[in-house]
Amino acid sequence: MSPEISIKKVVHIVFQARETRRAAELRAFIEGLNEDEKAHLTAIAWIGRGAFEPEDYDEAVSTAYAEATTPTADYLLGMPHLAENLESGLESLGIDVTDAEEDFFER
Repeated sequence: MSPEISIKKVVHIVFQARETRRAAELRAFIEGLNEDEKAHLTAIAWIGRGAFEPEDYDEAVSTAYAEATTPTADYLLGMPHLAENLESGLESLGIDVTDAEEDFFER
């Protein structure tokens, strides 16, 4: 299964998460995602953290929907190493972010 969130959006979140002075902007960006994007973003972070294996991606997404009792922005921003977890999750899923990173830096 492929993530139902743009890789460019995930890369945007990774770069914003590294810049602590942009926490309010990052929160607003995550809050602006639709429910599918939030669940997939959470699943990617969980895979990167090792809570789920890449082959269990569908289960991670289902769990993210089922356990979404806290606002996603609150949950993810409270996660230590969010940027690293997302990067690792994308890598574990075999998703190449090179083009998305190049687009991000060209701005």
